[in-house]
Parts: sequence; structure tokens; C-alpha cells
Amino acid sequence: MKLPPNTPLNLASDSTNIMEDMAALLSEKDDIIDKKTEVIAWQQQRIALLEEYLNLANQKRFGASSEQTKAEQGNLFNEAEITAEPEQEELPLPDTPSKAKTGRKPFSDKLPREQVFAYLSEEDKVGAIDTFFVKVREELDIIPAQVRVLEYMQEKAVFKDKQDKRIIKTADVILHPVAKAMGSVNLMTYIIVSKYADGMPLYRLENIVRRYGGDISRATLANWVIALARQVQPLIHLLREYQHNGSLIMVDETRIQVLKEPGASPTSNKYMWVTLGGEPERQSVLFEYDPSRGEEVPLRLLDGFTNGYLQSDGYAGYNAVCKEYKLTSLGCWDHARRKFKDAQVAQPKKVKNKASKADMALSYINKLYVIERNIKSLSANEKYQARQKQSVPVLNKLKKWLDVQRPKVVKDSLTGKAMTYLHNQWDKLMVYCEDGRLNISNILAENAVRPFAVGRKAWLFADSPAGAHASGIHYSLIETAKVNGLEPYHYLNAVFKALPYADTVEKLEALLPWNFKTENKES
Repeated sequence: MKLPPNTPLNLASDSTNIMEDMAALLSEKDDIIDKKTEVIAWQQQRIALLEEYLNLANQKRFGASSEQTKAEQGNLFNEAEITAEPEQEELPLPDTPSKAKTGRKPFSDKLPREQVFAYLSEEDKVGAIDTFFVKVREELDIIPAQVRVLEYMQEKAVFKDKQDKRIIKTADVILHPVAKAMGSVNLMTYIIVSKYADGMPLYRLENIVRRYGGDISRATLANWVIALARQVQPLIHLLREYQHNGSLIMVDETRIQVLKEPGASPTSNKYMWVTLGGEPERQSVLFEYDPSRGEEVPLRLLDGFTNGYLQSDGYAGYNAVCKEYKLTSLGCWDHARRKFKDAQVAQPKKVKNKASKADMALSYINKLYVIERNIKSLSANEKYQARQKQSVPVLNKLKKWLDVQRPKVVKDSLTGKAMTYLHNQWDKLMVYCEDGRLNISNILAENAVRPFAVGRKAWLFADSPAGAHASGIHYSLIETAKVNGLEPYHYLNAVFKALPYADTVEKLEALLPWNFKTENKES
């Protein structure tokens, strides 16, 4: 560019202005780079989180669902990258019992036995001084359903009185729990056990009954289910009273879809609540349907249970009932472990051969479970002593490790969420060490819910609230029978047959599983 004539030159001033402009441009570039770096870092973090959730979803869909870990896995993570950090020291692994040899299990001695003889011919026995039989094998034999029609015949006698009037005396007919029903108690028990113990939906049972020659509609089967539940309701009330006499109740809830719940859409979540507890020899598992998951439900279900322990998964809806009834809230280590397990299986492949923070947390938690397996057969007092000596030191080290590592982890990551859950539930998770009668996890309640969850996959939904309430009652009877070592069909069949005659509290109490079991032993 040409300058006009006689224009004075000020090179120093121009140079300063150029430098200032360049510095401003460089500063602006640095700001842009910093912002882009922040965006890239956020995107990388977001991608890593999404990869975690994708890996977890794929694992749950295609991978093995077992949460079990081998006892030896408790001390796998003592490699250099772990022990290099001072807070991650090696933990001693408790002694683990050797695995018992597995083999074919013998059949129960409670099963009826029928002998099948193989005889020698008379020619083969000529000259023998004695013969005898030797058992060479046992086979389990099941006879398919035998269908028949029961015809109830009532005898009547005719008398004449002094006035020569005819008087008719009739024999007492066996009462049925569902008046005028066209199905026997045996058939109804078969329907109930098939649906609620074996997960068979009513439409399949309708076809099975039809195949055997009985044309009974699904609607009729559903009516039987509801009618029987109404008859059993007093027994359920009695079971709940006995359940509240214990010192520990485990509680859980799971979703159920009810199509015709008033004021709610068919697709909205409703809930089946389950409580397990009672005195050691009088345990019961009770299901209760309620469309709500609010705190008012446990307040209603646990009314009468005070100054005991309530074990749950940490759901905040149980806080009110613990405060109201002075219950001690007991945490579940299964839920804590499950969250770290999810974080572990969601790890990218490139880091799966290295011990992560999820791996380290699981190594501590698994040691707690090894201790529980080793002390399983001990008395309550012995369990308490063992936990104080072995479990508490492990818990203290885990807490120290958690306090150091939690700030270093992204909160929204699976590991971060697992650490947050563990931190928030810590006081509740420590409670099991205070009493040898307590369990490390809520697994018994979850196991009780499992048959319901399996059955739900087959029958999908309940049509009405009455059907959902009935389902809760029948699940209660079946799971309570199992907890008390009773075969569900045998127990329910006896209960249904006795219900029409249970007109007093004493007769109703005789149908409680523990009383039923005692009476059958004596007979």
C-alpha cells in the first residue's frame, strides 16, 4: 500500500498496535480452544457413559444373569495396579469349605413306594435251598392326570310320625368352598397350583382341561380363583398377625399390570407387595396388591409390627413406617453388590483385563459373602461373634476405600451410582452385624417374589383389581407352604376342603402351615 506524500511514519506505534491485535487474536483463539476442549471432554465422558449403559443392556439381554461369584474371586484384585494405592491394601480371605462331591440324589423317603418283582421260573428254582429279593434300582414314576366325574349321591330316609305324616331325613353332603361350582376341590387346587406355582396362564389350563374332556371356560376358571381367595381371606389375616410376632420382616415390591384399575390407565404400574417374616418356626410369605407404591402401603401392611427390624432394598417409601413403628431399617448387600456387578460387566473390553474400582468394591463385598457362607450353620450368638471379628474389619476397610475413591468417579457413571448407593445406605448395611439373627441380604424376600415374576411373563397382566387381590392371596398360601416345608398341592387341597367347616378361630388356626404340619406328623 502506498502512503500519501509527506505522511509521517510512526513505526513504534504501529508495531505496538499490531502486537496488541495479535495478542487479542491469540487470546480469543485460546478461549475458543478451551471451550472446544471442554466440549470434547464432555462428549468423551458422555460417550463413555453411553457405552457403559449399552454394554450393560447387551449383557442383560444376551449374557448370563447369575450374580454368583466364586469364593476365590474375593482376592483376585491384588495386582500391582491395585496395591500401588495405599488405601487399597490386600484383604485376607476367610477359609472356605471344600466343595462336597456331587452325585445322584436319592429319592425322598416321604414318597410312596411300590415294589415291582422279577420272579424266577419254577424250573429255575428247582433244587434251591432258599430264595430272596435284592433291590437293583429305583425309578420315579408319575401317572398322568386321571379325569373322572364325581357324582354326589345323598341318601334319604322316610319316616312316619304318630300322625302318620311322612318325615324325610337326609344325609349330610360334603361341603364345597365354592357353592354350586361344577369343579371339584381337587380340580380347583390343580388350577391354583398350576397357575401360581408353575406359571401356567388360565387360557392354557382351559385347553388342558378341555383335552381331558372338560369344557370349562377361562372366565369360569377365573371366577373360581377369585371365589376361593375370598374364602381364604380370614386365614391370610391370621397369618399376618403371626408374622408381626417375629423380630424381622423382609419386604419387597414388584410391578404388576392391572387393566381395569379405577382411575388408572391400563399400562400404568401397579404393585404387588411381599412381606416375609414371623417367628423362626412360624414363617409366612404374604403378597398384597395395591395400585400405589406410596409410603401409606407399608404403613398399612405393617400395622402391629413394632420395635423390630425391617429389611428392604433402600426404597425411601419405607422410611415413614420405620419412624412410625420404631423399626430399625436393615439394608440389603445384594442390591449394593448388584450395582457394582452392573458396572463391572459394562466395562469396555479394553479395560476388562485391569482391575477397576468396581472390581475392587466387589472384592471387598465378596469377602463378606464368603464369611456368611462359612458361618451359615452357626447359632445366632456365634454368628454375631464371627461377624464382629471377621466382617467388621472388612467393612471398615471398604468404608475407608469408598471415602477416598468416590470423589474420583463420575457420579452419573454406573460405578459412581453404585458408590453413591453404598455411601447413602452405609448405616443400614452395617446393621446386620449387630444381631446374629439378621441376614446380610433381602434375598429370601426376592426369592419369594421370583415365582410371581416368572408367572407374570406367562400371564402378563391381571384383568381386574379383584383378580390381582386373589393372585396375592394364592401366592401367599403357596409360598408360605414352601417356606414351611409343605408340598403346595397337598396343603392347599386340605385347606380348601376344610374351609367350609372352619367356623371358629380354633378350627382356622388348625389350618396354619405349622399346625397342619404337626397334625399330619402325629397322624
